[in-house]
Amino acid sequence: MLIYKIFRRPEWDALVRDGQSAGAPVDLADGYIHLSTAQQVMETAAKHFRGESDLVLVALESDRLGPALRWEPSRGGELFPHLYRALRRADVVWDKSLPLGAAGHIFPEGVV
Repeated sequence: MLIYKIFRRPEWDALVRDGQSAGAPVDLADGYIHLSTAQQVMETAAKHFRGESDLVLVALESDRLGPALRWEPSRGGELFPHLYRALRRADVVWDKSLPLGAAGHIFPEGVV
């Protein structure tokens, strides 16, 4: 199952440069990397990245993340994937730009 992480471009560039990332400031503060399912990622973008451009959507295969991936209640009690280790470049299945359109972010075909 593919799950997703939204990065701001400088965060993504740092992951590519360093080979791994502990995440965005919110991830560092919470102690884990916030991820979303395909059903959750649009709401995540609207809630946490409203009006932001130059984002990168990253797809990860949940089965390859091992025991560091936990499903925990969050928004409204819904289970969200949280990664309790650094996200490695090798974990990434694909990355695509997440442009901002007039009605919000424009997701790649097949994601939502």
